[in-house]
Amino acid sequence: MYNNDLPTRAELPSSRRLVLSTVIAAAAAGALLVTVVMPAEYGIDPTGIGGLLGLKRMGDIKVALAQEAKQPVPPAAASAAPPQAEAGVAPIVAAAPAAAPAPAASAPAKPAADRQTHETRVTLKPGQAAEIKLDMRKGAKLRFEWTTAGGPVNFDNHGDPLNAPKGFYHGYGKGRHVERDAGEIEAAFDGMHGFYWRNRSGGNVTVTLKTEGEYSALKRVL
Repeated sequence: MYNNDLPTRAELPSSRRLVLSTVIAAAAAGALLVTVVMPAEYGIDPTGIGGLLGLKRMGDIKVALAQEAKQPVPPAAASAAPPQAEAGVAPIVAAAPAAAPAPAASAPAKPAADRQTHETRVTLKPGQAAEIKLDMRKGAKLRFEWTTAGGPVNFDNHGDPLNAPKGFYHGYGKGRHVERDAGEIEAAFDGMHGFYWRNRSGGNVTVTLKTEGEYSALKRVL
């Protein structure tokens, strides 16, 4: 009585149809791998479609973070006690705003808050990272110079807009095993712009940052 539910030989798919279905499925999987998975996970975009969809930028960020995480922390860091919230960090010392020449009688004085000068010191233990950000409006310019004492650091100068979307990244320069950097940053948008350092050496490293420009606030966010 149950034989009525069994399919007949004519109803079964042929070997040719099974092979064709397998080939189509493999081709679809390969297309997804090349256009979606490789750009989003590994930053590899042979077709250019990942760049148009914004997936390659995600992959580039993931690869950079993975490479950073693979770098070994020196043995000295393993025995070091975990840093306190503000351990090893010298207080941010705000220098007096640079004196501006007396304006002409016909021109109003420019507010001192529009241009600021700071010198900031941060001490990093082995494996420790720090980030200093400045609140800047779009088009504002910042001149900076930082140097290290005790060894080189890895750095990443970048900016974050207000309410940045997930995965957003806008860089102004990055490097590995560097002891100093200097230049000018022009804010690409309203938001926080600044500097990230990580100490990959076996001893403490002190970073001294000098900033001068158009910003309304400077603070350590990491």
